[in-house]
Amino acid sequence: MPDLYPLARRLLFAMDAESAHHVTLSLMRTADHLGILHALTGTAHASDPTDSSLELMGLRFPNRVGLAAGLDKTGSAVHAFGELGFGHVEIGTITPRPQPGNEKPRLFRLKEHEAIINRMGFNNPGVAGMLENLSHSRRNFRGILGINIGKNFDTPNDEAICDYLLCFEGVYAAADYVTANLSSPNTKGLRDLQNAGTCGELIRQLQAKRSELQTAQGGKYVPIVIKIAPDLSDEAVVALAGVFNETGIDGVITTNTTIARDAVAGHALAGEAGGLSGAPLTTKSTGVLRLLRQEMNDAIPIIGSGGVMSADDARAKFDAGAALVQVYTGLVYKGPKLVTEIAGMKTAES
Repeated sequence: MPDLYPLARRLLFAMDAESAHHVTLSLMRTADHLGILHALTGTAHASDPTDSSLELMGLRFPNRVGLAAGLDKTGSAVHAFGELGFGHVEIGTITPRPQPGNEKPRLFRLKEHEAIINRMGFNNPGVAGMLENLSHSRRNFRGILGINIGKNFDTPNDEAICDYLLCFEGVYAAADYVTANLSSPNTKGLRDLQNAGTCGELIRQLQAKRSELQTAQGGKYVPIVIKIAPDLSDEAVVALAGVFNETGIDGVITTNTTIARDAVAGHALAGEAGGLSGAPLTTKSTGVLRLLRQEMNDAIPIIGSGGVMSADDARAKFDAGAALVQVYTGLVYKGPKLVTEIAGMKTAES
């Protein structure tokens, strides 16, 4: 099949960013339901054998590229994204209760920079709504499902751990792994939870809850992953590495979006509040990954996210110490071809 995405992108980019987002998901679900998505994209199934499959966190990942959280916030298109070739799909961020997110407009393209600014604010259907969506959208998906969890916007930080525990318990049976999102810039005060003391306490309480749930659910072990920001100081990254080593966290995602604007200074949209993703984030995010890998126990895997716009960007993250990569903005600008290019890459470990 020819690559149809350049044409589709022109049509989608004629819409405002959030409308295009919803239209894309709706079209993907429809094409998947009709059984034609795989033929339209020409991509490999996530479960197809590849030279780059690997075992990580006790899970078998069909390939090394996944969908970052934020694109399928509601868990409504898991199988469809698997048809694009993703070996793992991370949905969310999910909060205990449904919430609408921030006021619109809240999603902006910076096309000249291959970037996006978003201040969505964890708009999601809550745990119960997400589980209902998964009962339909996960059918026959044979890749790895990650569920990204957070706190409701009106939950004070001193009660935030309760929200994470509620989400963790609610999604445990459905998840292959769970990511605690401490790094979105769009929920007031959320990034304060990245301080070493609070982060360590959250990990320990999640691990204690997992012990209870593992016993109650026939021994099922769900890995716990932490997602951190690219805007942390080197000292803060080193301190978190110590926490991760001490607690034996199962994995870390580096990184979320950035609040810095130096890479897009002068753009008409640079002043919009929110997290910046895409090409301007690539170098910064990979730098955090490299430092964390140097300071953290080699047994703890890192998933590299942030500015993966090409196979070369993925290679740089693998070279810096990532075991897997995730894409979001790269998919928006480059389309499904990016997924298959990365999935088919040879790495030093494969």
